[in-house]
Amino acid sequence: MHKSRLAGFIIDCRTADLDAAANFWSAALNLPLLPNQDPLYRNLGTAPDQPHLEVQQVSHESRVHLDIESDDIEAEVRRLEKLGARRIGMVKSWCVLEAPTGQRFCVVRPQRPDFTAKAHTWND
Repeated sequence: MHKSRLAGFIIDCRTADLDAAANFWSAALNLPLLPNQDPLYRNLGTAPDQPHLEVQQVSHESRVHLDIESDDIEAEVRRLEKLGARRIGMVKSWCVLEAPTGQRFCVVRPQRPDFTAKAHTWND
């Protein structure tokens, strides 16, 4: 048995100026920029009970992808593979997958403090 739910959205930006990209999205969405914790990411301040929103510097084409948070990444990846997702590979502590329709997304560790109370429980 494991739990999962939508964690957040990541705005992938192929840019040399991540701060400018983050400032644009911060102003566009009226969300504050949080202090930097990683040179490739800028976090926007969303409410604790809302999905997180990040701006990420990437080398591939710009796009938006979503993260699914899970307390058992491997079990969640297997569940999604049964639905037709294709495993692309691990990056740091998360797994990148591709939906049958071509969108890439990630399965990550729990991100928000209310995960245990609000995530869906799957009977493996």
